[in-house]
Amino acid sequence: MTKHQEVIDARKTREQAALLEQLRKMPIIQVACEKAGVSRATYYRWRKEDDAFTTSADEALQDGVSLVSDMAESQLLTGIRNGNLGAVMYWLKHRNTNYNTKLEVTAKIKTQDEALTPEQRALIEKAIELSALGGEMPSPISPSQPTDETESTPL
Repeated sequence: MTKHQEVIDARKTREQAALLEQLRKMPIIQVACEKAGVSRATYYRWRKEDDAFTTSADEALQDGVSLVSDMAESQLLTGIRNGNLGAVMYWLKHRNTNYNTKLEVTAKIKTQDEALTPEQRALIEKAIELSALGGEMPSPISPSQPTDETESTPL
C-alpha cells in the first residue's frame, strides 16, 4: 500500500467515525452528513461498498432514534407534570386502553347463497379455463344451481 493510499484510508476512517457519531446524536442522514462534513452521495457510496460500514451506520441510526425517542418521552412527561392537557390526553390515549379511540363496526352478514347471474357464471368459467391453461376443468356451476341458458354469454 502506498503512502498516498494510507493517507486516504486514514481520512476515510476518521470521516466515517465522525459521521457515525453524528448519526448517534441526530438520526437524520442529511443533518449528520453536513455536521460531519461528508456528502450524502459519499455516505450512500460507503453503504454500497462496505457492508461493515452499513451495519455500523444502521446501528448508529437506531441509537439516534432511541435517543430522540427518549428525549421526546421526557418532554411529554414534563408536559404532564406541568398540567398540559394535550400531553395528558396523548399519554392516556396511547398508554391506557380505557382512553383509546374506539371504532365500532356494524354489518349485516348474508348467509344465503345467491344464484350467479349468467354473466358472473361465464366470467368464472372463463377464469377457470384460463387458469388451467387450456386443460379440461369441470364446470364450477353445480347442477343444483338454477341456470338461465337463454342469457348465457359464450366463452
